Amino acid sequence: MKTIDCLGDMCPIPILKTRKALKSLNSGDTVKVVTDHSCVLESVMNNFKKYEITYDEVINGVWEIFIIKP
Repeated sequence: MKTIDCLGDMCPIPILKTRKALKSLNSGDTVKVVTDHSCVLESVMNNFKKYEITYDEVINGVWEIFIIKP
């Protein structure tokens, strides 16, 4: 699993980082995006609709978003 640290990053930076990471992965691989902005979660859900996405708020205001490449 590849982890992308997007703490403190505002959109569109996390989306660009995630796109770049997904390009280098094989089908079935997972990217974990760590963010402290709720707008990033919404942007990921809107920009990567073809992917399986799950997420968890690990501490108040910090999310881990898991994206599985189809």
